[in-house]
Amino acid sequence: MSQNKAAKGGAATKGKKPGKPGAEEKREDVLQAVLIADSFQTRFQPFSLEKPRCLLPLANTPLIEYSLEFLAMNGVQEVFVYCGAHHDQIERYIHDSRWSPSSRSCPFSTLEFIRVADARSIGDFLRDLDKRNIIGGDFVLVHGDLVANIPLDGALAAHKARREANRDSCMTMVLREAGEGDHNTKTKGITPAFIIDPDAKRCLHYEEIHPLQTDHYVTLDPSVLENREAEARTDLIDAEIDICTPDVLALWSESFDYELPRANFLHGVLKDWELNGKMIHTEIVNEGYSARVRNLQMYDAVSQDVLNGWTYPFTPACNIFPGQTYSLRGDDVYREDDVEVESGSEVFDTILGKDTRIGSGCTIRNSIVGRNCKIGKNVRIVDSFIWDDATIHDGAVVEHAIIAERAVVGKEAFIHEGCLVSFGVHVSDKKDITSITLLSLLSPNGQPASTEHEFVGYEGKGARFQSPQDDDLDSDDPSILQKSLIYTLDELDLSDSSVSTLADDDYMSDDESRPLSPTASQPTSRSRLSSFASDDSGAPTFSSFHSDAVHGLLDVLRGISGNFESEKLEFMSLRLANNASDTAMRKAVATAFVRRAVELMNAEDGALEPSKAAKQVLTSREGAMEFVTEVGVGDQSVSEQVEFALAVQKACVSSSKIVDVARAGNLLAAMLQQMYDLDILEEEGIVGWWEDDRGKEEGLMADVRDKCQALVEWLENADEESEEEEDEDEDDE
Repeated sequence: MSQNKAAKGGAATKGKKPGKPGAEEKREDVLQAVLIADSFQTRFQPFSLEKPRCLLPLANTPLIEYSLEFLAMNGVQEVFVYCGAHHDQIERYIHDSRWSPSSRSCPFSTLEFIRVADARSIGDFLRDLDKRNIIGGDFVLVHGDLVANIPLDGALAAHKARREANRDSCMTMVLREAGEGDHNTKTKGITPAFIIDPDAKRCLHYEEIHPLQTDHYVTLDPSVLENREAEARTDLIDAEIDICTPDVLALWSESFDYELPRANFLHGVLKDWELNGKMIHTEIVNEGYSARVRNLQMYDAVSQDVLNGWTYPFTPACNIFPGQTYSLRGDDVYREDDVEVESGSEVFDTILGKDTRIGSGCTIRNSIVGRNCKIGKNVRIVDSFIWDDATIHDGAVVEHAIIAERAVVGKEAFIHEGCLVSFGVHVSDKKDITSITLLSLLSPNGQPASTEHEFVGYEGKGARFQSPQDDDLDSDDPSILQKSLIYTLDELDLSDSSVSTLADDDYMSDDESRPLSPTASQPTSRSRLSSFASDDSGAPTFSSFHSDAVHGLLDVLRGISGNFESEKLEFMSLRLANNASDTAMRKAVATAFVRRAVELMNAEDGALEPSKAAKQVLTSREGAMEFVTEVGVGDQSVSEQVEFALAVQKACVSSSKIVDVARAGNLLAAMLQQMYDLDILEEEGIVGWWEDDRGKEEGLMADVRDKCQALVEWLENADEESEEEEDEDEDDE
């Protein structure tokens, strides 16, 4: 672990611009890293309402400790931490730890926090990073829930060699081969498919497959396989450890609709390779440990791997984290100092934190118990996680559940599998909490919840937690598979023909009976149907439909391929294949047209003003106006017009990551004006949008909307004048 002089932390400062020739070579001796400390997901709610995911305890150690240890062991010197929710807690934790740049034991020369007030996605973070010009060369991109012990020396050297040979080699993904057998941390449900050139180690295509979709195959552009060998790999662990050049940040900035590193960015960059010319490679390793605690199921699995020593040296026995005093006792029990276990209790395959007290007659198996916990007599805890300062009273049973800090489980209460009992919740004596029940003191909006005695008992404190987002999920949304501690398909209506294949019409045999890649009836040496999920799963509004639809429309708008007559057929086929909603269709159309207008506004030669960019994007390509009318707006009812105008507003808000807010607002006004002039939107539709509360949300939505006030006032005045003229005509008659 490197020891470097301390440097002052705080907000990031600007450094040398990465685009200058020779900048990377000048800083070759400084390895930088960017740590994303917010996933913008709700998978750890209700816990993450009070504490960020990266500070939740994994084997009694905050998750971010594992991520920072990984960077330190690989010689990283400068770390930039992007915080979102609960940024104050993260900054305070780092400031009080050995990772503080003011601490002599800090292995980093620089550790700086960066806040982005209006960030809504990981993409927003990385576009902001591109603007700051603080990245001087290659950097490692990781997340704050990473647990890994893989050395990066070989991957860094290979990345450097490829970059020196070809400057368009911009990123290397470090992937872990999983092998044929079962693996404890194989994420259930979603299978990422990497199409890789094994000789060049270049990733050619990326897709995600899940059991809820109708067709389980990957459709490839035939050009991907031209003059090269390709392997379909679904046996790879992807913990999203990426070695990047500054060009990666530029690619994020060029596409403001990218939000997720895999489902959006990787998929999109590979799909647009002929346009952007950038290449992404893989470094596949077969030793070491690598996983992201991306959901509660992975939290369970990685915790078990820590307990079983697979994450060495990040295990209790090594006491690598400051202040820990674990020692291995009989029956594979790791105990810290000052732990008391009364006679008659059986404890095995468990971690026990300091100052914990366990009464007589207890059974604790395959669990992790935090510090200063009070476990009464005759308690049974199996496959569970008890966080610091929790109290489990006499005779209680906890089976495969999580009991958070300061929570209290009453006498003879029964907490069934899959339950989450959040911070400070009290469960009454003899209360039976049914499977997969979430209890919290807070409501989904973060406000205190009124106690619901039917769920916690008459002497209890807390309420049932149910996120409103869960109610909005479609039945085929893959995030359903990752929202619980327990993985199950029992309540889902699945087809028996869930077979994963790699298919393309041009690469099928004459009788179309033999797929190119393995199926369930054609096993291969890699057990490809069981693999790790990417963190990008569970983003319903940015599925492969959105990405593919937007890129197809952009190709037509740019004049690269096709026309709107053929694109309409392709678009509608894509919609049917993905069962995309009307909302998803509107969003894709609005995003593509606004994105093309922004490209015209930012063109190096002949950049257009918003009004001219809006007119050109809607009129320069034959059929564009009809496409927006028929596909984007739909049946021309006022309500549909309002919805499409709202989709255009949101697309313009997203564009403010590339152009300033004022120009984004001017573009929105220009788009609405042009659509009115072209009879795509009527006056009633635009006025209805203006009055809709959804468009008035504080922040960027309101800022962009304000630029349209003059247009709306003009429409309203024109309507009044028209009515007056009609009245005068009637009087003359």
